[in-house]
Amino acid sequence: MSIGAGIALFAIGAILAFAVNVEVEWVNLNMIGYILMGAGAVIFIIGLVLMARRRRSDTVTRSAVDPAMNERVTRQSTSSTDDTVGL
Repeated sequence: MSIGAGIALFAIGAILAFAVNVEVEWVNLNMIGYILMGAGAVIFIIGLVLMARRRRSDTVTRSAVDPAMNERVTRQSTSSTDDTVGL
């Protein structure tokens, strides 16, 4: 969701900065456009970082010898982080 919000903010900011030619006394639309473009870029990058963190997983493989059977036993465990809690 943050990736889409970042793209939307960037697009709205670009429209305000480059396409709107309206002069308003009490607000500078060009500056608001640039601010929205910057905020959109930051939100987009944060969304990419959070998505990359969410897909991380760790795999651990351990080998040992079972003393009763005298054969090799391999155990593999996989853990993945779930960063969706609290978002």
